[in-house]
Amino acid sequence: MDNFSKLDIEIKKAIDWFGHEIISLRTGRANPALVEDLEIDSYGFKAPLKHIAAISAEDARTLIIKPWDKNNVPAIESAVRSSGLNLQPLADKDIVRIIIPELTEERRQTLKKLLKEKLEQAKVSVRRARDEAWSEIQKKERAAEISEDDKFRLKDKMQEKIDEAFKKLEETAGKKEKEITA
Repeated sequence: MDNFSKLDIEIKKAIDWFGHEIISLRTGRANPALVEDLEIDSYGFKAPLKHIAAISAEDARTLIIKPWDKNNVPAIESAVRSSGLNLQPLADKDIVRIIIPELTEERRQTLKKLLKEKLEQAKVSVRRARDEAWSEIQKKERAAEISEDDKFRLKDKMQEKIDEAFKKLEETAGKKEKEITA
């Protein structure tokens, strides 16, 4: 009998990818994940911001970036400005402060649309994994490795995993949509 390990791995990848993608959607709340992966030019090398500074939320709308080396403040400020996140960093001695602006209704609609696109991409990935698993099951049945009854039992078990994955994705998207509209 097939234990669906490859399917489980692909489902986990899709769910993890989706979670990582939507964390960068700016919701008007200060979240360190918003900037932690920005590439900073530090001493001639590119490094993610999280590797060269401590990032924290001072309050609901303010991020504080405290580099371990004060010489990186200008590079951090420049990277945040050019990131495309529409954020205006303020350098203050040895820290960079970012005040997250309120979202406009137009921006909220754009973010919801983007969220739905990312959700659909994740679902497509899960469906692709399902199709591969189903193909494997059918191949085993044709090779007489499993019976027809086993094939349909495996199909049902596989569909349960797919339904569970879709439910997780929908729940995650629902939480993010509430953040966007709040």
